Amino acid sequence: MSLASTALVAVVAFLAPLVVRILRLPVPEVVMQILLGVVIGPQVLGWARIDEPVRVLSLIGLSLLLFLAGLELDADRLRGSTLRTAATAFALSLAVALALGAVLAAAGLVKSPLLIAVILAATSAGIVIPILRDADQLDTPLGRLVVAGGSLAEVIPVVLLSLLFSEQARDLGARLTLLVAFFALVAAAGLLIFGFERSTWTGRTLLALQDTTAQIRVRAAVALLMCFAALATGFGLEAILGSFLAGATISLLDRDRAMTHQQFRTKLQAVGFGALIPYFFVATGMSLDVRSFVTDAGTPARVPVFLAALLIVRGLPALLYRPLLASWRQVTAAGLFQATSLSIPIVGGSIGVDLGLIRPENYVALVAAGLMSVIIFPIAAVPYARNRGS
Repeated sequence: MSLASTALVAVVAFLAPLVVRILRLPVPEVVMQILLGVVIGPQVLGWARIDEPVRVLSLIGLSLLLFLAGLELDADRLRGSTLRTAATAFALSLAVALALGAVLAAAGLVKSPLLIAVILAATSAGIVIPILRDADQLDTPLGRLVVAGGSLAEVIPVVLLSLLFSEQARDLGARLTLLVAFFALVAAAGLLIFGFERSTWTGRTLLALQDTTAQIRVRAAVALLMCFAALATGFGLEAILGSFLAGATISLLDRDRAMTHQQFRTKLQAVGFGALIPYFFVATGMSLDVRSFVTDAGTPARVPVFLAALLIVRGLPALLYRPLLASWRQVTAAGLFQATSLSIPIVGGSIGVDLGLIRPENYVALVAAGLMSVIIFPIAAVPYARNRGS
């Protein structure tokens, strides 16, 4: 077993943020990871390939990415008029996405209107939340609406992908039964963890081991992630659902966002973004059939189509936010933030390719549109986020 490709991916992951920083590029670092993955991959230089070690690390990185996305869920923001408005807007997003999916299918661009609708209805909350925090908008009405809408637009697509497009189980009724059983098992595990956390003996033991080489809380979180992912696949569902729910379970139990330790989340982010998640993004770039941009003139032409579809599906429902926001400028910002989507287009598109529901060249165009949304929409949204009249 060779580790050459694994080592090269690690080097690329190290170089990506340096390139963004040194060249002062106005793009998120994950975009550079994907682009460098394209460069070193089989389609361009051919220096690295997705062999078994890279594939395994990429899968674990994806699981950690969804786990940290679930960890971003904040139950305190998902309540009252904010939640009702965000839920109504997401329902409208799904309706618009289904209509647009039917149009794209009729035009021969996609094979499954339902799959493309689920993908288009998603928001990358894990990318948007740090941008809102840096712009001092996270605790404003705009930030609460975008976080609520983005959280729903990450949770529900993950559930729908697992329920409707899992490779292990084909019958919808059987999958629905398994999904309910899996959620019940997750809830039972959450209650069990809640009980252990309140135990005096357990609390003292975890406190004693949390900053030693045991790093016991980090190990517990990783164990929960892996167990939930394994259980999801055992129930015939997608592993991404288990990964997401593991993070969401910790978030719901950790209401003070500290889990008795202020560095708990920082440590988890270090494990994820510092070590394993880059393997997923770089490997995604390595797997893209970028030659279709040259050999198939239709591939680059589809990028603006998918980008516009993302903006319509997630941006248009933001009009419902107007009663809760100070100006139409903030409504525009909310729509742009919500249209920022990358992880679900990558994951959902990959599932579609495996099931024969998305052609590889369309997957490339879809991921490219996701990259463009991450580059363009947040930058355009920030100036509109601050209230300067209607």
